[in-house]
Amino acid sequence: MTRTLAFVLSGGGARGALQVGALQALLEHGLTPEMLVGTSIGSVNAAFLALHGFSRESLDGLAEAWRGVANQDLLPANYVWLAVRAMFGRTVKDPAARIREFLITHGITPELQFSALDKPRLVIVSTDLNTGQPVLHGLEPDETVLDALLLSTALPPWVMPVKNQGRYEMDGGLVSNLPIEPALRAGATEIVALDLLDTREPMGRNRIAGILEKVSIVVEKRQADLELELARALGVAILYVDLVGKTPFPIWDFKHPDELIAEGYEITHRLLKNNQDVVATMQGIEE
Repeated sequence: MTRTLAFVLSGGGARGALQVGALQALLEHGLTPEMLVGTSIGSVNAAFLALHGFSRESLDGLAEAWRGVANQDLLPANYVWLAVRAMFGRTVKDPAARIREFLITHGITPELQFSALDKPRLVIVSTDLNTGQPVLHGLEPDETVLDALLLSTALPPWVMPVKNQGRYEMDGGLVSNLPIEPALRAGATEIVALDLLDTREPMGRNRIAGILEKVSIVVEKRQADLELELARALGVAILYVDLVGKTPFPIWDFKHPDELIAEGYEITHRLLKNNQDVVATMQGIEE
């Protein structure tokens, strides 16, 4: 059977910078993916590397992209205000336009199709609101990467669900924030899972919003656990990287990229040193 090592990148907003450091450590330890599978911000990191290649140079470029976002208001912090305005049909400045501009600036042009990205392969996950199932983008070679990313990052109340091919789609984190099951469906036989979920996320000043956030976190945690159990039950070699930094920065706070990149590297480097047998298996080294 053909071995296919997939790096699975979860959603997590601004904490996505942790994945950059984790990917640097994986590269240093000789792990190179045949497939990148991402949800939400994880899909953005994955798409950048699928376009530019998995190398030290491209990871340096991704780190620079994160530094460039630090002073941009990609996800306004006052999401309660956004939600209330949306409920009453009031217009708000659409973060989707900022996200789209950011992606195009970094090479994800409207014409770019998945067929141009095969080393590594790219799979982007969104949610079908009609069926409650994850949607895998990238299985059709003529699909455009930019459109798939905008679906995978459509996170209310910042970005409303998008109509696509007769169905409404939104952020893949709703049903598969750590998209292990989609990776298995796409053909992964070995998985490195980079999980950004942080159950310590602060409640914030608005009590109701804080409770809703905690509910969402609990659901995402349970879903990730189930997908991990599925992979292990199928005998799939999996390395789970729990990217919990020292400070539980909220998902809209993009002002700490260097701190998070460094923490992501240290967490992953330490884990890899302590799991040399798994690393050797994923490198294709026989015992």
